[in-house]
Amino acid sequence: MFPSAPASPRTPSGSARRNLGSAAPSPLSRPGGRKNMPAVAVANSPVLFSPVARRGGTLSARATPARVIQLPSASETINYDVKGFGSSLPVKVMEALKKADADDQLSVQVDESGWAWLVHKERLIVWKIGQSPVAKLSLCKELQLPPSDFQWSSSLATISCLGASGEVPSLQSLAIMVATSEGSVRYWPSLAHEGSYTETFTDFGGSLCSFLTAVKGGSFILSSSSGQLVRLIPDSSGKIHQHALPQGQGMFSGIGRKVSSLLGILSPGNDAVISSVLWDKERSSFYMLTSSNLNKWEIDDSSERYILSWDINRILKEHITDAIWGSESNYEDIKGGVNIQYMDLQQNRDGLVILAAAWHPGDRPCLVYYTLITVEDKGYQMSDDVVVEVTQYNPSFQSEEEVVCCLIVPDYFSHAAYLYKENEVFACSTGTGRISLPQEKIIFGIQGDSILGAGSCTGLPIFFAKKSGLTTILSRENTSVLPEDLEDSLSCSVAGPRSESPAFDTTSRLEFIPQEDKTKLLKGAFLQYCRKDIVNAQSMVAELFPSNTDLDSDTELDRAVTQISVDLIDDYPASDPRWAESVPEEAVGFSNTSLILLHQLEDKTKAHSFFIEFLHQVGVFEHLGSFPVRAMPMATRLLLCEHAEKLAAAIVLKNHHCRLPDLVNAAILMALNKRECDIPPNLTPADVFFREVSQIDSIFECLLEEEEQILKDMPMESIEWAQIVVNVNNIIKDMLQAASQYRQSRASLYKPEELPEREPEYIPWTASSGLRAAVIRQHGIILQMVYPQVDSNLRSIVAEQLVALLDCFLDGYASQLKSVDRPADQERYSNLEMEYKQKRTELLSPLLSLGQYQMAATLAEKYHDFDILVQMCEQTDNQARLQRYMNQFADQNFSDFLFRWYLEKGKRGKLLSQPIAQHGQLANFLQAHEHLSWLHEINSQDLQKAHSTLQTLANTETRYFAKKKTLLGLSKLAALASDFSEDILQEKIEEISEQERFLLHQETLPEQLLAEKQLSLNDMPVLSASQLIDMYICDENRRANEYDFKKALDLLEYIDEGEEVDVNDLKLKILCKALQRDGWSSSDGKDDPIEASKDSIFVKILQKLLKEGVQLSEYLPEVNDMLQANELGNLKCNAYFRFVLKANYELYVQGQA
Repeated sequence: MFPSAPASPRTPSGSARRNLGSAAPSPLSRPGGRKNMPAVAVANSPVLFSPVARRGGTLSARATPARVIQLPSASETINYDVKGFGSSLPVKVMEALKKADADDQLSVQVDESGWAWLVHKERLIVWKIGQSPVAKLSLCKELQLPPSDFQWSSSLATISCLGASGEVPSLQSLAIMVATSEGSVRYWPSLAHEGSYTETFTDFGGSLCSFLTAVKGGSFILSSSSGQLVRLIPDSSGKIHQHALPQGQGMFSGIGRKVSSLLGILSPGNDAVISSVLWDKERSSFYMLTSSNLNKWEIDDSSERYILSWDINRILKEHITDAIWGSESNYEDIKGGVNIQYMDLQQNRDGLVILAAAWHPGDRPCLVYYTLITVEDKGYQMSDDVVVEVTQYNPSFQSEEEVVCCLIVPDYFSHAAYLYKENEVFACSTGTGRISLPQEKIIFGIQGDSILGAGSCTGLPIFFAKKSGLTTILSRENTSVLPEDLEDSLSCSVAGPRSESPAFDTTSRLEFIPQEDKTKLLKGAFLQYCRKDIVNAQSMVAELFPSNTDLDSDTELDRAVTQISVDLIDDYPASDPRWAESVPEEAVGFSNTSLILLHQLEDKTKAHSFFIEFLHQVGVFEHLGSFPVRAMPMATRLLLCEHAEKLAAAIVLKNHHCRLPDLVNAAILMALNKRECDIPPNLTPADVFFREVSQIDSIFECLLEEEEQILKDMPMESIEWAQIVVNVNNIIKDMLQAASQYRQSRASLYKPEELPEREPEYIPWTASSGLRAAVIRQHGIILQMVYPQVDSNLRSIVAEQLVALLDCFLDGYASQLKSVDRPADQERYSNLEMEYKQKRTELLSPLLSLGQYQMAATLAEKYHDFDILVQMCEQTDNQARLQRYMNQFADQNFSDFLFRWYLEKGKRGKLLSQPIAQHGQLANFLQAHEHLSWLHEINSQDLQKAHSTLQTLANTETRYFAKKKTLLGLSKLAALASDFSEDILQEKIEEISEQERFLLHQETLPEQLLAEKQLSLNDMPVLSASQLIDMYICDENRRANEYDFKKALDLLEYIDEGEEVDVNDLKLKILCKALQRDGWSSSDGKDDPIEASKDSIFVKILQKLLKEGVQLSEYLPEVNDMLQANELGNLKCNAYFRFVLKANYELYVQGQA
């Protein structure tokens, strides 16, 4: 973050980045494009131990900026240094600047070839920048420009190096061409002969000239403001031949405007305004960026070929708008009113880089979002993959003129980018690299200074300021200059205390350093490395730790590396005279020379970064294993990163110490007392505390204790009461963020080429149990003590701070979870994930309760707490946001989570009222929830599927009879309403009707029987055929008649073959039960047995069977079998019963035969 330009609420931490696609350069005074930039071998680099020199190919050849420019803002920059570039300016340039009036138009161009030129009125001054073999007196030339009624501009002047490739351009080989806005052209074949030039005129039909670019074969391209291009080719005599570049003759020119528009290759429109041009020397390609298109030509020595015109307005606008405003609830309303201006075009190894500015006039406040779009040129078309990087540079919108901004991408192999206006520079990155560079604004406009132009040279951004001259901006994390006395301190460290040896001597090292002291020997190798003696450094390391080492040797390596790293960050500043008597004799180590604490910390940071580079360069880093820390093993590489993170956090704490001395000093004193550290009389507690950086995390608990004490002692009404919480929040937040930023930005530095199969579980120090407890404790202080008592303004402040603290807290869990996300640690992962989710819910839920929805959403989105997101959308009734989450988190199955949430909360109406776009996902989800899926299928008019689902549900329903009956009825209705063919429909209806006939037996159970058994049709289960038979013939069915027993017999056909029931035995049982229902003791005065039994239930059953045409001889059991059945009970011995039964058998069975 940069302090002078607060980030927009829309701009996420770091920046918004979308992998989508596109390209761009600009107007103050723009560089003319990339030239060949050969990578110089790192081994020959004078800055060999620099992190940049190891990773970047071009930096080792850089000219070293020497002059430090004391800009008013320089002391305020956090991540960058502003330094002078090269030697002092030529006298002619300084005179021009001195004589220029306040209203005079001055413009400067810096070329990658190492030349610069200044345009002032009708004068053009060209001079060599940096170091050159050419004599200094001949490095500056002044030329006369053609007359013009308009202001002259450095963008209409350019140089062409006519010498052999790779040669340093001399005055003789340097050709110059300039143009006026009207089209007058002047050409000098050699800068050595400024009096010899030729002229010509180019007529653009009323349009003014905008850019002049040197291209292939010593020729030039002149561009007009309306996008017309003319090739200017000087011949050997100096005469200039000119012709217009072809328009619309690319490979797609014959396919018609409608088709070509679909491909995004429209020819430039007549109303297009040129924004920038770019010459790619390596591919011989010339690009022109207009307000609506990106055009490309291939350039030969004397001819050109029009390749394509890419419709950036159509292709990029939605990508840019979505990247900035996509998270807004009223996004659909916003995107129609967004204004986008394409301003500049540059290039790096990832492709073309376009600078665009976007703003929405309806926003309050209305901010301008500067965006970098990277797209790869694939030859005859642009790649579909576009990266949109929304930078944190978002000033307030004033006017369209003030939106104009320029872009520099100085190093082809880097992702660094610099946006600049007249008064300020914004450093950032293109967003295509693995690591995002720090973003920061550097002010030039204080005390009357202003930027007149810019460019790049030796991979560095070069700015020409009116007062400061040529300056460059360097990232502090890439600084490669050791503190002046670090060399002597290293030598003393290796030589041991009280050594007279001024430096380490490899020939005698074994005489004063014990062979077994591998830590000191490794320090010695490090010293040799810092002296650029890599050969000796590598041989020493190879001798100390041979490649064929055993496990013990690996442990010794980790122990030695860790000890040196700790020695570096906990070094005693022996050069500080106040420490002279306090440094333990055995602790003479990497002593630095700064008297100021902050400088001491910065020196330690530099030394530690050199140490990491050393480990990489000598091949030690790849062999690092693990080392115990906080009672657990940790990968040594990550422990080294932790040490560097603590240095970053200590620097942040020291800055807060300057602003809040009382608070920080009180916490420091408390921390030292807990550690039982003595404070020498000539030192302050801060001196002692900041010396031991490895213990920097002890400050957090002490800050909270001091905070709680102040809150307890101070009256709640005082202004300072809540301010103490704000201050403590800032300190903890900034320290944790500094550590996290370092960890993320330098991840590649601490990553081996091949990760081991398994490393120990990683718990960052920012996620240790003590720090997690501190954040949870502060969470309670903020929400329970402070938030309810303060006004809305302070509430907003502390809530934002709390979100930042929780972000760090949850990020620690995310890192820990990632380290155990492997099959072998699945149980540990599951337990940790459960703990993480529980903590996440506990910490985020209160934000919802307080109505801090946006802040809760920020964290819930980042850490995929879908429960919080759903709760928030439900509480705010924001269905549009829910739909956005379904799309945004489609890969994480957000839709399934939402549908399951609706089910669990009983919100089935919402579940089934999803928009059409979600019907597919809902259908997939409901496959496991068939009891609801049929409703969705009916809603979706898939009636055949609904019939099938309902029938399946009915077939499997056994718990509720009423539900089964209803499901069958609905299934029949769905089938009738569907588009089944007549035959299939008839078949399905008959199948359902058969089931309904069976259910009718249960539905018609006697009410007296149900009451007797305390059953109700509405809540009783579905009975099987055997169970229904038992119900009909049981003794409790006291009113049973022939109909009940006939139903029991009918139910025999529904006996499932799978049931272990003998149908004949069951039939015999039914008939016996029927016989037992009547009295058979006498004939009641009737001699005829047939007459006597005609009203019996059994006889009435026989009569019904006869009416149905049942063959009784086959259906009924043999009469003797029945008489022997145990189910008859006492009737077996009743002679009269036997007589009557045989008589009825003879009448009905034999009579039927």
